[in-house]
Amino acid sequence: MRLRRITAALGAAGLALAVVPTLPAPGTGASLTAVAGSTWQTDASVLGLAVARGKAFVGGRFTRVRPPGAAPGTSQTVRTYLAAFNQSTGALDTTFNHTLNNFVWSIVASPDGSKIYIGGDFTRVDGQVRNRIAAFDATTGALLPNIKPNVSYRVKTLAVGGTSLYFGGSFGLVNNVARNRAAAISTADGSLLPWNPNADADVYAIDAADDNSKVYLGGTFAKVGGVAHWAVASVNNSTGALLPFAASTAVPVPKPGCTTRVKDIETSGGVVYFSNAGDGGGCFDGTWAANIATGNLVWKNTCLGATETITMVNGWLFKGSHAHSCPGAFPDGTGAHFLLLQNPANGALGPWFPNTNAGPPTEVGPLVSATGGSDLWIGGDFTTVNGAGQQGLTRFNNLGAGAVPLGPVLPTLSSTTAGRVQATVQTSLDKDDITLTYRLLRGGTNTVVATTTANSTFWSRPNVTLTDTAAPSGTSQQYRIEVYDGHNTVRGGFASITVR
Repeated sequence: MRLRRITAALGAAGLALAVVPTLPAPGTGASLTAVAGSTWQTDASVLGLAVARGKAFVGGRFTRVRPPGAAPGTSQTVRTYLAAFNQSTGALDTTFNHTLNNFVWSIVASPDGSKIYIGGDFTRVDGQVRNRIAAFDATTGALLPNIKPNVSYRVKTLAVGGTSLYFGGSFGLVNNVARNRAAAISTADGSLLPWNPNADADVYAIDAADDNSKVYLGGTFAKVGGVAHWAVASVNNSTGALLPFAASTAVPVPKPGCTTRVKDIETSGGVVYFSNAGDGGGCFDGTWAANIATGNLVWKNTCLGATETITMVNGWLFKGSHAHSCPGAFPDGTGAHFLLLQNPANGALGPWFPNTNAGPPTEVGPLVSATGGSDLWIGGDFTTVNGAGQQGLTRFNNLGAGAVPLGPVLPTLSSTTAGRVQATVQTSLDKDDITLTYRLLRGGTNTVVATTTANSTFWSRPNVTLTDTAAPSGTSQQYRIEVYDGHNTVRGGFASITVR
């Protein structure tokens, strides 16, 4: 696992796959609410995230941060490309304050959460030489003296496996030794390790299996170790030599009008998950999963809209993308959906529908995500979350009552049989529940005369019909619909009918 967090969900929920630890099956509600928690904001994109020791460590292009609700350019505090926030409250951690001279692209935590590693374009931290990699004590925030390799160019991605810090990017040298776009150092003393995959183009993503038995690379490369291997590879954890990986054929090779590359990797239990972004209409933008032990493909989801980040939380695979078409779910024409979750057993979409917008400079939206175990932090170039102003950073947790269902419209009433009234209404919509309970209420006393449940999503809202089988014949009655999601109750307006 990439250890952008100190605790991770143990795998897919309710799976038939023996390689994945069993958790309670996801129900009809998500493991997180769709209501964003109060969180400070940044003045530019967030590119790196890790959660450790009760803090969210955040890096990117920003130079200022501001409280939630503050308009751009107001109430700002200087933080040059790196900041930390309280995991529980989202408030700025005033004790963690370092000055860098360029962007931070990636952040990971050590397995015990005691150290934070950052990679990027910077060459100085607080005036000290740190050529594109640095490390901090997660508790005190102090810059650590022994992690300071000399990396010749951008570090785009980091992962911890065992006592190795794996990193990838656009560089060609580490400590003046040839290391083309992927290398590793010791987490104990910062020394360069023999690990040398030798990729011929940029590495965007790295992650190690939970037991560090294998390391996975993703990016735009066409060769690893001189062998043709487009965009994804499985390699030995100590040498970087290529390992057999049948599932790599899930990523199509480039062709005119279509080039797709791996943008993020997440290992969890016995499965490794990948996200892709493609250039060209209909080019592969989706997610896929492979069995770590066998290297075989488990599933492939072909939703369109570049998938930039994936993170496992509480048995669900959360993803940041700008999905606009998903086979078997929503078609084009529903707009872009920047935050979704998937069932890690089969890649099917789950019940979680908050949203952001896109923003400059990438016009993508979410770019990176991380968890502290029961929450989800998301960074990117967005400027709104669920329609409200919130720039660069947001978070979701499993606290509170969650999103309130959309209020039901007036029911359509009919009475064709004596003493019976049928009420038909379009199903409601809830951003963190699929199955909702519908009750038919009669009169000013709101007597419950019928109850049913039904599923709905933003791309499928069928009608539901409830029947009052004991309506007073020959009388005029009023009816309305009540919707309940297990926490929140919403009632619609009354419609009237004369009972036959």
